[in-house]
Amino acid sequence: MAGLTVGYAAMLEQFHPREAVELSAYAEQHGFSGVMAADHFAPWVPAQGQSSFVWNVLTAIGENTTGDLGPGVTAPTFRWHPAMVAQASATLAAMYPGRHWLGLGSGEALNEHIVAGYWPEAPERINRMFEAIDLIKKLFSASLAGKDVKHSGTFYKLESTRLWTMPEVAPEILVATAGPVTAKRTGRHADGIITVGAPLEKITGLFGKFAEGAREAGKDPDAMPKVLQLHLSWAQTDEVALANAMHEWPNGGMKFPKADIRSPFDFEQMAKLVRPEDFEGRMVISSDPDVHRTEIQKYVDLGFDRIYLHNVGRNQREWIEVFGRDVLPKLGR
Repeated sequence: MAGLTVGYAAMLEQFHPREAVELSAYAEQHGFSGVMAADHFAPWVPAQGQSSFVWNVLTAIGENTTGDLGPGVTAPTFRWHPAMVAQASATLAAMYPGRHWLGLGSGEALNEHIVAGYWPEAPERINRMFEAIDLIKKLFSASLAGKDVKHSGTFYKLESTRLWTMPEVAPEILVATAGPVTAKRTGRHADGIITVGAPLEKITGLFGKFAEGAREAGKDPDAMPKVLQLHLSWAQTDEVALANAMHEWPNGGMKFPKADIRSPFDFEQMAKLVRPEDFEGRMVISSDPDVHRTEIQKYVDLGFDRIYLHNVGRNQREWIEVFGRDVLPKLGR
C-alpha cells in the first residue's frame, strides 16, 4: 500500500474511553495504521451513549499504540480558545514525536452550544476557524523560534505569550470540509484536507479547489495530505449490518446539514424518519467485505493518502479482524 495508510476511527460517541483505547490498540495489531478520534461533547443520538474528552483519550492511545493519532475533528472556535487547542496539540506532539496531526473544523451546535454563546451562520463559523488557524500557526512558529507572539483579530485576542512545551516540528494542521469555497481556503492556509465519504465527482471538485488554493500559496497540492473518514456498516449478515446502521448511526442517513441541531434528543426524533434507502449513496451497508473493499478502493484511486474507517456497529473486534485479514491487504495504489 505504498503511499496509502488506512487507520481506525475511534468514535468516542459510542465507546467508553477505556474501550476506545483497547480497540485502537487491537486495530493496530490487525494492520490499521493509526487513529482518528472524535471530539464530541455529546453523542449524535442517545443510543450511542458516550462522549469522552478527546485529548485524554488520545494520550492513552499514544501510550498503547505506535501509529499516527489526531482529533477528527476539533473546533478551535467556541468551546476552545485557539491558544488552548494549540497547547493541547503541541503537548501531544511533544509526547509522541512525528505521530500527531491536528484535525480542525468549524464546529457543530451539538458540541459548541454548551458555552451558551450566539451560534452564528456558517460563513462566520468558517471565518472564525480560519482566524483560529492563523493564531495557532503564529503560536507554533513563534514558540519554535523561542519568541512571544500576540494576536488581535475580528474574533480572537491573544496577549504576548508563547507555548513553552513544543515538539521539534509543529503538528500538521488538517482542515475538515465538504464545501468548495472552504476547500480552496484550506489549500491556502492549512497543511492538508479531511473530508467524508461523498459522490466521487463532488470530491474531485473539492480536490480541484484545494489544489487551486495551495498553488496560490506557493505550495504543491500533490505533496499535501488528503484524508478521508469513511463510515460503513459491516456485520455477519446484511440484516444485522442494516440494523446496526439504523440504531447506532441513523445520522448517517440524514440528508440535510446537521451543524445547527443542538441536542442528541432532537436527533433521536429525526432518526425516526430515517429509512433504509436513505443510506444509499451515503454509506455502504453489507456483510460482504469485498463490497466494502471495492468502495474503499474507489477513494484510493481518487487520490486519498490516508483513510480512517468507522464501522458503525458495536461488533468492533470482529470487524477489525475481518477487515485486517480480507480488506486492508487487498487495497493498493
